[in-house]
Amino acid sequence: MAEAKRAAPRIHLSKLAKPLPKPVQIADVTSITRMAQGGRWRTEAMRSYDRPVLIWFTRGQGRITISGRSGGYGAHSAIFLPAGTMHGFTVNPAVLGSVVRLSDGDWPQEPVHLRLREVRLHRELTGMIDAIEREQTSDASDKDRAIAHHEGLLSIWFDRTRASLSDTDHTDPALVTALKLTEAFTALVERDFCRPLGVQHYAAQLGVTPTHLTRTCRKASGRAALDILSDRRHFEACRLLKDTDLAVSKIARQSGFASPAYFTRAFRSKSGLSPTEFRLAR
Repeated sequence: MAEAKRAAPRIHLSKLAKPLPKPVQIADVTSITRMAQGGRWRTEAMRSYDRPVLIWFTRGQGRITISGRSGGYGAHSAIFLPAGTMHGFTVNPAVLGSVVRLSDGDWPQEPVHLRLREVRLHRELTGMIDAIEREQTSDASDKDRAIAHHEGLLSIWFDRTRASLSDTDHTDPALVTALKLTEAFTALVERDFCRPLGVQHYAAQLGVTPTHLTRTCRKASGRAALDILSDRRHFEACRLLKDTDLAVSKIARQSGFASPAYFTRAFRSKSGLSPTEFRLAR
C-alpha cells in the first residue's frame, strides 16, 4: 500500500511579516524669524504637531494660546508643548528665538512655561539648542546620534530647571474650571476638526450648551469657541495650500468644510484672498 502523503504545513505570512519600524525622530531647530516668514498664519493660527515642541523666546514679547488658555510670553520664556497640543502665538519683528521639534523622549506629559530670570540659565539653554543646530547643519558622521545625545541632555536640564523653580498656582477656582473645559474642547477640535462639525456638536460631547462653551472659551482665551475651531481649520487649509499640490476641493474636505464653495467664502473672509490666490502668492 502506498504511503499516504503528508499535507504540507501551512505557512501564515502574517506570522512571518515583521511590522515596519517607526521612523526615527531626530530633533531639529528652526528660528522663529524664519518660521514667521511664511506669513502670520505660520505662527498665529491654531495648530499642533505630531511630536513635542520646545519654544525658546530670547527677545520680545507677545501672546500665546495653549489648549485654549491664553497668556503672555516675554524674553527668556521657555515653553514646552507635548505632541498634539493645540497652540498659536503672536510675533512681531522684535521677537527672536527658536522652535525645537523634539523626539518622543523623556519629556513632560503636560505643557510647561518656564520664565528664566538667571543669565546662567539663559546661556545654558541657548548653548544646548545651538549645539543641536550645529549638528543639524553639519556633515559630520553619526550626527543623528550626536543630536539624540544633545536632546537627552536638554531633557535632563529642563527637568532639573523645572524642579528648581517655584510653581505656586494662585489661579481663581472659577477660572480653573473654565480652563479645564476649554482644554477639553481644544482636544476634541484637534481630533475632529477635519470633519464638518459645528460648535453644537462639541458642546454636546462636553455636556454643556453652545452658549456656555462660547462664554467659557472667551473667559479662558479671549476667543469664542467658533473662532478657535475656525482658526484651526484655517491653519490646516493654509498649510495644505502652501505645502502640497492637492486640489482645492480636496483641501476643503480635509480641512473640515462642508463644500468647496463654503470653503472659498470662509477662506476669503479670513485672509482676503481666495484659496487659489493664496496658493500663488509669495
